[in-house]
Amino acid sequence: MKSLQNKIAIVTGGGAGFGEGIARLFVEEGARVLIADLDFDRAKAVAANLGAAAHAVKCDVSRAQDVQAAVDACVQQFGAPQIVVNNAGTTHRNQPMLDVDEATFDRVFNVNVKSIYHMTRAVVPILRQQGQGSIINIGSTAGLRPRPGLTWYNASKGAVNLLSKSMAAELGPDGIRVNAICPVMGATGLIEQFLGTADSPEARARITAGIPLGRMSTPNDVAQAALYLASDASAFITGVELPVDGGRTI
Repeated sequence: MKSLQNKIAIVTGGGAGFGEGIARLFVEEGARVLIADLDFDRAKAVAANLGAAAHAVKCDVSRAQDVQAAVDACVQQFGAPQIVVNNAGTTHRNQPMLDVDEATFDRVFNVNVKSIYHMTRAVVPILRQQGQGSIINIGSTAGLRPRPGLTWYNASKGAVNLLSKSMAAELGPDGIRVNAICPVMGATGLIEQFLGTADSPEARARITAGIPLGRMSTPNDVAQAALYLASDASAFITGVELPVDGGRTI
């Protein structure tokens, strides 16, 4: 039997990168997946490729009404979700902290942190009714071992990592598990922002030099971790910050 057979999941930022990888693997493992993404065209393309088990909605995760609409669309299309992956995220360009303007700071925290507040308010009542659920927040190694140049992004991911543990402690009695996945940098659409320079073999080499396994993360790496945390195989796992980092945070 597939590990997510008959499960229903919501994946934010599911139109590309880690989110697309998670959505694809979840469908392969038997789930029906609501793909929520600001880029509706990309979300629709992924959903069309995955077939009837996937459905796309346009969603700005920093807006409460968009998040509520996405949850409502999931319930209408597939039924009540048991799994929620808060994957949507953004960053600022790698640069000195004083060079990041207030609007950029607000956008990073609204997308990376406030989005989880919105999703929690929208979905936890549904999970409580079922007496079960798995919420997976995509944090980052940046929130575990921060480095200069991405200070405000690092802070946002530190918040994601910590709030995941606090949510786990509070929601455990309701049967709801909450965990964070902390990937090291991957070759996603944000790579040049993280690097602070043009993407090149030399720039990537500077990153991989600090990763014992010698490469960046991939969508499949993150998806496999999400699959474990979403499935019954991790039924007694909650409140963890799981590095998917090739040893970067050792």
